[in-house]
Parts: sequence; C-alpha cells; structure tokens
Amino acid sequence: MNPDLARLQPYPFERLAKLFADSTAPAGLREIALSIGEPRHATPGFITEEVITHLHGLSSYPLTRGSDALRNTIASWLTARFQLPQGSINPASMVLPVSGTREALFAIAQCLIDRTQRPLVAMPNPFYQIYEGAALLAGAEPYFLNTTRSSGYRPDLDAVPTEVWQRCQLVYICSPGNPTGAVMPLQQLQQLIRLADAHDFVIAADECYSEIYPHGASAPAGLLQAAALMGRTDYARCLVFHSLSKRSSVPGLRSGFVAGDERLMQAFLRYRTYHGCAMPPATQAASLVAWRDETHVAENRRLYSEKFAAVLDILAPVLDVAQPEAGFYLWARTPGDDAVFARSLRAQANVIVLPGSYLSRPVNAFNPGQGYVRMALVAPPEDCVEAATRIRAYIQGGQRVS
Repeated sequence: MNPDLARLQPYPFERLAKLFADSTAPAGLREIALSIGEPRHATPGFITEEVITHLHGLSSYPLTRGSDALRNTIASWLTARFQLPQGSINPASMVLPVSGTREALFAIAQCLIDRTQRPLVAMPNPFYQIYEGAALLAGAEPYFLNTTRSSGYRPDLDAVPTEVWQRCQLVYICSPGNPTGAVMPLQQLQQLIRLADAHDFVIAADECYSEIYPHGASAPAGLLQAAALMGRTDYARCLVFHSLSKRSSVPGLRSGFVAGDERLMQAFLRYRTYHGCAMPPATQAASLVAWRDETHVAENRRLYSEKFAAVLDILAPVLDVAQPEAGFYLWARTPGDDAVFARSLRAQANVIVLPGSYLSRPVNAFNPGQGYVRMALVAPPEDCVEAATRIRAYIQGGQRVS
C-alpha cells in the first residue's frame, strides 16, 4: 500500500456528512443544497448534439494529445481571450486536452515533483483540496498561503520566507478563487512569475472560474497574459488549467485543457501517455464546438449575475456577505462557529452550505476558513432565492421556517 495514502485528509463533503449524521432535517421542507460547486444550468443543446453525432468514433483509440482541430481551437481561444501574441501558443506542443482539470491538477504534481529534494508545494488557504492531495501523494509537503479579508482574499506573497521559496517546486494558484471569488491582478501574477524565475518553481494556475464574472464587468486576467505582458512568450514555468464544466455548464463532459511552457507540456504529455487518460473522440468533438462559441457563455454569466443580485438583496441586510469578483460562490461570514451554523441551518431550514473551516487548514493555530461558509449559487434562480429567504429567516429568528 502506498504509505502516502494515509496522509490524505477527509474530503469536505465526507466531513459534512459526518456533521449531519446524528441530526435530522425538518419534515416537509425540501432540501436546497448550496454546498457543491456543480453547475446546474442547462447544457447548451448544440454541445449535447455534438456528443451524440460523434459516438460512432468509439471504434478507435483516441490520441493522448487530442486532435489537431481541438488543440488549434484551444490555442485560438487562449490567444483571443487573454490577448496573447499571435503564434505564441503552439497548439502542437503547448496545449493538451484533459479529462477535466481535476485530474490534470492532480497529475501535474505527480509528473513534476522531485521527491528526493525535500519538496514543498505551496497553495492558497482556503483551497480546492485536490492541491493538497496531489502534493501529499507526490511526496511533497504542503505549504499554505492564507488568503484572508485583510489580504483581499489573495495570497500575501511578500509574507513567504525565502527559505520556503527555495524549497518550493510547485505553486498552485486559483484565480478567480474557490471559495472566495478573489481575482489576482496582473501585477501580483507578474510578481509570482519573478519569484518562480528566482527560485525555479512551476506555477500551476487553476483558472477554471475565469469565464464566470459579473455581467458587463472586465474579464479576469490570466497567468499567460501576465507573462506575455512581461515579454515572456515562452511562458517559462507557467501552466494554466481551464475547464468547460463551469464555463459551459457541462460538468459531466469532463473536458478541459492544460497549456503553457513547452518543456513542461512535453513532460506532461509523456506522463499522460503512460497514465492512459486520453479524451474520447465524442468529448473532443463537443469540446471543440464549445470553445468556439461565446454566446452561451455570456448567457451563463447573465444568469449567475441575476442570481447574485437577487440573493444578495435578501442576505446582505442580515449577513456579512458581498458580491465576489468572479466565480459562482458566496463567501459569507457566519454569526458564530461555521460548522455549528451549517448544522443548525440544515436542521432548521434544510439548506445545505459548506463550512469554510472544511476548506482550509490551521496555520499557527489560525484557520482562515473558520467563521465562513461557502454557498454555491448553482441551483435554479427560484431555489437560490428560496434558500436565501430561509437563511434570512433563520438568522433573524433562529426558528424553524416553513
């Protein structure tokens, strides 16, 4: 048995189930779950039809590197979306389709970490738990970069000791952030690139929420964009991870991509060739048409913006919560302990939220997720509004709602 498996922490939803194990939800009040970040907007029909149309391709093994057409489309999308110099992203050697970015974010650590060198992997805190699990199973020590209100929910890079950067082999960043929705500005991304140059570590930028931002607002910046503005069109030490799950409301398609530093991408292609996780042909065909269309993405943003406006109108008077810069989560301060709040809210109002302390780790006896809950506004608008109404009634009266 791999001894590193024993180092893995329980997943947040496992802890949530345990939190609710000896309590019951109110009878006659249907459950509304705001706990899981699973998009529930209708998948655009043209994407679904493309899957169906290409099911005949199941008779052939797909290539690990994906089709030329898909890689060309992804390179074109990246170039246009992040204003990269034309031709700076070589689709043949700098782009790799993956079966959802979750597996790629995990696999990149297994590919890049040299476990003989006391490796350290830095990550935001709170965080997407895959980063921690990837680091542990690669034989590395996680180093947590607290993201608090005082830092704008962004990592404070200046507070990291030099000796940490010297041991660091990989840094995960998430911008827009899960769970806070904070966006790292270009200047901070460029600061991180300069640190990577100085200390020779790789930046893995999880940008899966980059296309979910307030309707009419400016699109969040990206890591490759920051590098290009520095004249760094080789994108050295920079990798970006993108997904169709949030952008196009197709979590079941399991489709994303990794792009960036050519040397790193060739190593990752070699790793994945052995890993055996090539994207099925029908998924590639559907992904291609999804990346080519922006109309459905704009509509997706509009729907989220409407839900944020309606929910915040209800909750802001009674809860410390505000519109995030991007993403589809609300990161709300709780009146008291976050786990107690989540347990009581479920028991009295049958609304499920995720305690912030389940998404973070204590650092020097301080847990930056403590006292917060994450609410995913992924449900239909009417469910989000009803959930917000129940939460407000719970906070105001602390009594069972009906």
